[in-house]
Amino acid sequence: MTVSVRTLLLAGLVALALVVAYLLGSSGGGGTPAQAADDPAPTAAPERARVLTMTGTGDATAVPDELSFDLGVTLTRPDLGSALDAASTSMARVLAALREYDVAKADVQTTGLSMSPVYDYHPYDPPTITGYRVTQRATVLVRDLAQGGAAVSGAVAAGGDAVRVSDLRLLVGDTEAVTGRARDAAVAEARAKAEQYAEASGQRLGDVLTLREVHTTPLPTAPYAQLARETTADSALAAVPVRAGKQHTAVTVRMVWALE
Repeated sequence: MTVSVRTLLLAGLVALALVVAYLLGSSGGGGTPAQAADDPAPTAAPERARVLTMTGTGDATAVPDELSFDLGVTLTRPDLGSALDAASTSMARVLAALREYDVAKADVQTTGLSMSPVYDYHPYDPPTITGYRVTQRATVLVRDLAQGGAAVSGAVAAGGDAVRVSDLRLLVGDTEAVTGRARDAAVAEARAKAEQYAEASGQRLGDVLTLREVHTTPLPTAPYAQLARETTADSALAAVPVRAGKQHTAVTVRMVWALE
């Protein structure tokens, strides 16, 4: 009976050793042929696209054709109601005069109204109110620059010493058209440079891949230096001379081409 158990144990150990050896041999073989066939083959890296990047700057100039200025009417009266009425009447008279120079109602914008007491100061007593000062302000746009100087003089003549004109600005009415010319010039310059570089390197320009506007210098609203000071009735007996000069804008673009 003892010999039989020992024999069975020995036979079991031998069988276990055979199973382990079989399993180890199967795992160390690097996979079956079917598994090896399923593994994807290594692929080559994609070829990098050849591109050329170039910038161009275009300039454009324009002669201002509009005039804008700030207009103020200031009057003082013994009581606030009288001062407000007088200022309103004077402003209405000035605006009516501007219509003679083709200034439309839509081109006049009210920008301010101020009312303040006027004091009389005494050496030893508290100040006393002697009246009230009212100021009405507006911004005026004259769309025909040829009428600009006459419009300024006409406004001052209509309002008298109560009127102040300041901050004259020369404007270009159609700014988008001027900027459009600068854009065209910027694209043309970028293309010319790109074609030169492509030819020098023995290549040809393909399609435009991207085009981006990177910088724009806007048209300025240049103040007319001679009229920067306030203009009153004494200095506006004749039409104010206005010289338009020129204004400048610039656009810079960045373009990317494919190379063939």
